[in-house]
Amino acid sequence: MTDPAASRERAKGDHVDRLRQQWKRELPDLDTEPMAILGRAYRLSNLVRPSIEATFADFGLDRGEFDVIGTLRRSGPPYRLTPTELYTSLMISSGGLTHRLVRLEKAGLILREKSPRDGRSVLVVLTETGQVLAEKAFRADMANESAYLRALNLKERETLEGLLRKLVTGIEDDLARKEEPDSRAD
Repeated sequence: MTDPAASRERAKGDHVDRLRQQWKRELPDLDTEPMAILGRAYRLSNLVRPSIEATFADFGLDRGEFDVIGTLRRSGPPYRLTPTELYTSLMISSGGLTHRLVRLEKAGLILREKSPRDGRSVLVVLTETGQVLAEKAFRADMANESAYLRALNLKERETLEGLLRKLVTGIEDDLARKEEPDSRAD
């Protein structure tokens, strides 16, 4: 038995299908298959981003601030990392992290303490308030994101997850190879 709503959706296509049809009309020799996948990934991101941002805003956070306290929370007890560990994990600049840390410290969600091993280095520590807020915000985010997946059954979710993982790791590998120094230049 087929889902009538899904059948209607397949019959009319989606936004990306319409874009591809327009490009096919204008540039019939060009293969737009990459747009079928990456265009949908981009569109999906744009569709869900406002709701995700609103979820974090309900907790007085922006996405970047949640990323910091979420990273500290998922690191496990004692919920502390060096700034380098944080910005490497978050894939942001040290300057971008500093601005977030200032805001989070003012809000009482983190502390910056001198490292007991080396009095010159700093550790970013998630406060108890930060721990509670990170968990509540993450639970709300997962409930919100789960609602978006209702159109897929469990098997479809598992298949999509595996395919996306394969695509992401392939792209990451390609980018890493491009960043490696060319050994032939010697």
